[in-house]
Amino acid sequence: MSKFYSIQVKDAKGDVLSLEQYKGNVVVVVNVASKCGFTPQYKDLQELYDTYKEQGLVILGFPCNQFKEQEPGSAEEIQSFCSLTYGVDFPVLDKVDVNGENEAPLYTFLKEEQKGLLGSSIKWNFTKFLIDKEGNVVKRYAPNVNPLKMKKDIEKYLA
Repeated sequence: MSKFYSIQVKDAKGDVLSLEQYKGNVVVVVNVASKCGFTPQYKDLQELYDTYKEQGLVILGFPCNQFKEQEPGSAEEIQSFCSLTYGVDFPVLDKVDVNGENEAPLYTFLKEEQKGLLGSSIKWNFTKFLIDKEGNVVKRYAPNVNPLKMKKDIEKYLA
């Protein structure tokens, strides 16, 4: 079994959930922020989710305040912003650190599996990881890559 499925994360209410529940799904993991120039990507992430969720796509958003403090809100404020501004109904989970000594174990794993152009650390909000149905991290996308450009890869792994 992939190590991905053994990782636990917290939802927006602080309850622990296991990524094992997403076994057999294609998963996109993305670190998000409400006050970033890339924040409109929420709209495109939601479009991807609406298009492919019936085929087994899951998108998991992890708010992160490590980049110029662009996600200062509480869990409640973040949920409200995502829902009201972009109609987001994919899971937006608990705020995490994606780099440094307090980084979430999920991000330690993702970065070990798929290094970026400048090494493994996450450089900015909206870095996206694609995980196949077996829990393998198959691709990493830079923050400036529009989520809709991931369609071909998502379709390939959903097939």
